[in-house]
Amino acid sequence: MPFEVKDCTLITRMAGISTAMNLRELQERVIICPEECLFHHFSETVIRPTFDDPEFHNDFAVWARRQLRDRVLAERLGIINPYKLNSLEELRLLVLDIIEERLSEVHHIPWAPPGHDFQFMQAVTVVFDTGMVLKTPEDLCELLPRMSHSSIYYHFVEARRRCDDKRDDFSNWLDGFDEDVRPLTEALGNVEFYFVALWELQKRLIRAVEKALPECAHE
Repeated sequence: MPFEVKDCTLITRMAGISTAMNLRELQERVIICPEECLFHHFSETVIRPTFDDPEFHNDFAVWARRQLRDRVLAERLGIINPYKLNSLEELRLLVLDIIEERLSEVHHIPWAPPGHDFQFMQAVTVVFDTGMVLKTPEDLCELLPRMSHSSIYYHFVEARRRCDDKRDDFSNWLDGFDEDVRPLTEALGNVEFYFVALWELQKRLIRAVEKALPECAHE
């Protein structure tokens, strides 16, 4: 079956719970916030044009560093890769464990400056057609460099929440071909994606495809 390349954008809104001014309030809000909120603050940061902190890749870590001035907490939160966990509930428990551990270490609960409280957000993904269609695995060679960063996000990152097997859309599509494409599927599966920007992820995917399909590198 042909692979229809999609693009997407986010419509962001408040999650409907109170903001957090200090670390204790953050803990209380994380307990009750929707899973969509956790997904937004950990996974959708990469597609948001306003997210510009290269050191940390989730909003909790950024807020801990910038507003609470707690680098220890920021680094502990910052190394979390949500895609290494089995579920968003497991992610919630890990975040709570880290916050609880930090609260047991500090003598005074860290507070954010007025006006810099943590706002819990969530988003809806709006998907639309691009007109690009992949008919063969080799088409990735031509079209992957032409895809937008948001298409890369939708098919390689966001897909892991949509698909039951938690794989990217390209790999699932390649399952419909014969065994000759297995090196390509394995190459895509080995691409690390969470701690990099989308432009770097696109480069990694292009290199993986060219390595698995040597003929592409000479086109």
